Amino acid sequence: MSIGRAGISRRAVLGGAAAATALPLTGAWAQSFPSQPIRMVVPYPPGGPTDVFARIIAQELQATSGSTIVVENKAGASGAIGTREVARAEPDGHIIVLGTNQTHATNGVLLKEPGYDPVADFAPVAGIADLQHALVVRKDLPANSVQELIALAKKDPGKLNYGSTGAGSASHLAMELFKVKTGTNMVHVAFRGAAPMATEIIAGRIDLAFSTLPSVLTQIEGGNMRALAIASDNRAPQLPNVPRLKDQGVDGGEADAWLALFAPAKTPAATVDALAKAILAAVAKPDVTANATKQGMLVNARPPAQFRPFQVAEVKKWTEVVRIAGVKID
Repeated sequence: MSIGRAGISRRAVLGGAAAATALPLTGAWAQSFPSQPIRMVVPYPPGGPTDVFARIIAQELQATSGSTIVVENKAGASGAIGTREVARAEPDGHIIVLGTNQTHATNGVLLKEPGYDPVADFAPVAGIADLQHALVVRKDLPANSVQELIALAKKDPGKLNYGSTGAGSASHLAMELFKVKTGTNMVHVAFRGAAPMATEIIAGRIDLAFSTLPSVLTQIEGGNMRALAIASDNRAPQLPNVPRLKDQGVDGGEADAWLALFAPAKTPAATVDALAKAILAAVAKPDVTANATKQGMLVNARPPAQFRPFQVAEVKKWTEVVRIAGVKID
């Protein structure tokens, strides 16, 4: 299936693989690269926010570079299966992985044998976007601000329950970080994904949660739940009136989920540089930014030299949260 310039069809976004007929190379790449289609591995199932944005980037990268970009979904083991495949692949630039805070920050401490080192086994190509976490509560919870929520939690420790998309998930760790920063005690209820968690908040059986915006934005806008804060350095463009945690007295509670592209370690620096320039140019396109915002994301483009120290800091940060909270997954 060819990915053209004329926009993203439903089939292109949600289909199984995004491929195209190769076009003449442009100046976006080095003379000898690429010599074959570039595989972009998405270590998650098709149709989710990560997969959707991968296909948006693939479309724009293919249109601007004139090269064949093939998106492959290789899900399983919290993203470790597809990520591990790329870590072990030939480091020639023809395979990259759409990594996340899960695959390239927390899997290393949460999984017994992920099969790869999230830092040593990869060369970062570009940070591309954030999925901001919103602190959401059931619509009738008697708390209209973060400080009121903290007071409610401290008044009766252990009474409030919070949902997550699974033990060790980003939503779980975001709340554990919040608990550490606020000295609160709440009961964890894990779900198999964001949809059942949101259903329980709407029904009033779960009091609160941290959830990425793509999972709850429609429900917030529809008044089925309320957003008290954004756990990010940046306000959410989709919810401009919702303050950040730090605006409400909670410092250090930032918990953005993020997306970045990685190549195998030992990929030649010149090849990584060529990939980075082409990808960052694609991400900078206004229609890509608009698509990201529509999907509930925030474009946050960062070159390799800027993204690597951020990733290392993320590994350290979440390793400490896991240690303090005693988080374990089956």
